[in-house]
Amino acid sequence: MSSVTDSVIFRNIFSTPAISSVWSDTQRTSYYLLFEASLASVQADIGIIPREAADAILAFCHVTNIDFDELRIQTEKIGYPVLGVVKQIVQKVNSLQPGLGEWVHWGATTQDVTDTATILQLRDTLDLVSATLNAITSDLRRLCQTHKTTLMVARSNLQQAVPMTFGFKMARLLATFERHKQRLAEIKSRLLVLEFGGAAGTLATIKDGRGLECQAALAQKLSLSVPEIAWHTERDRIAEVGGFFALLTGTCSKFATDIKLMMQTEVGEISEPFYPHRGSSSTMPQKRNPISSVYITAMGATVRQLSAALYDAMVEDHERATGPWEIEWIVLPQICTLTHAVLLHTSELITGLEVHSDAMKRNLEITRGGVVSEAVMMGLAPKLGRQFAHDLVYDLCRRSVQEDLPLLTLLCADDKVRESGLSKEELEGLCDPASYTGLSVEMVDRVLADTYPG
Repeated sequence: MSSVTDSVIFRNIFSTPAISSVWSDTQRTSYYLLFEASLASVQADIGIIPREAADAILAFCHVTNIDFDELRIQTEKIGYPVLGVVKQIVQKVNSLQPGLGEWVHWGATTQDVTDTATILQLRDTLDLVSATLNAITSDLRRLCQTHKTTLMVARSNLQQAVPMTFGFKMARLLATFERHKQRLAEIKSRLLVLEFGGAAGTLATIKDGRGLECQAALAQKLSLSVPEIAWHTERDRIAEVGGFFALLTGTCSKFATDIKLMMQTEVGEISEPFYPHRGSSSTMPQKRNPISSVYITAMGATVRQLSAALYDAMVEDHERATGPWEIEWIVLPQICTLTHAVLLHTSELITGLEVHSDAMKRNLEITRGGVVSEAVMMGLAPKLGRQFAHDLVYDLCRRSVQEDLPLLTLLCADDKVRESGLSKEELEGLCDPASYTGLSVEMVDRVLADTYPG
């Protein structure tokens, strides 16, 4: 095992079969061949190479015709796999008719093929990401609707803050994923672009002014956009998608972190989906570990670290670089496989999430009214002044803890509170967590309706 994504044991945890296929040697080489076949086809259409050469090239360009052992040997010798692929095409086509294979790779350079293949792999990756994002947002919408009014405590600095609803918590997550879907749509127009410029990007080898015509035809053939200019050493497209994956997995990791905290035995508000022995301990039979969240946060952190390498890869020399480009070869497959795995774990977690509303209600009561102290303060503020009310309620909250008495009892007995004119019924209303969720429900509805500004 050279990495967890290669491991027979771990690969379906830290990767997925679908994304592993996208970043396999077979798929990458298939896209090299697709580039060469498409290039030959469009060049024959516009009269740059003979039609019989293009037909012979197309006939060979299937991955089953590639000798991968020979390709490995050539790659180790040359340093790049593209020339090894081109040599095999040339050899086969020349065996049919001497000289016919010499029309392969006409006007192209290694990086044209490699970059375009990478873009095609990223397109496949984004299709998988998009599908999983849609599943995530669909299930989050269900959770938001179901738990729109389910009371729970909001937390600040890991301390109880004020009441809110679980639907409000999930709606914030939903809104974030919806923004990621917008980012994904925006990125595609900048990312899914052909690379075809020849040695230094000038298309100098395509004569008679047909270089741009050939480029446009090739882009259309591959369903990619035409580049405004060569981008061999302008790597913002790749760095941007890496940054997007870091953002996306960061959101998943934030969610997973909350799940880990809410699954603590003393909190018990949430459980990951259950099936026998999931997250179990080898020695403590009672344990039910938040194992999906553990993997999400570990992989998300790794994606963020690896994506930083793509920003280093942007610092390339002149028109064709000496090393930074290869950074992408190392980290991009790992970033993509880990990202899809994170999303799939997150999707499965959301789909089967167990919500313990009874525990949420119980946790709202453990401060004996402290969780609504802000509501009480603001209720007293018009009569006593906000700061005075703050200090008064602060002291009463301290006494509530020290004397193990409900905050309401102390409020009703306090002279200053009585002077405010608030009745016991009004104080009871202020001390009811259900009356102090603010606009939680309205904001959930706004997210579900997609009617919020921006």
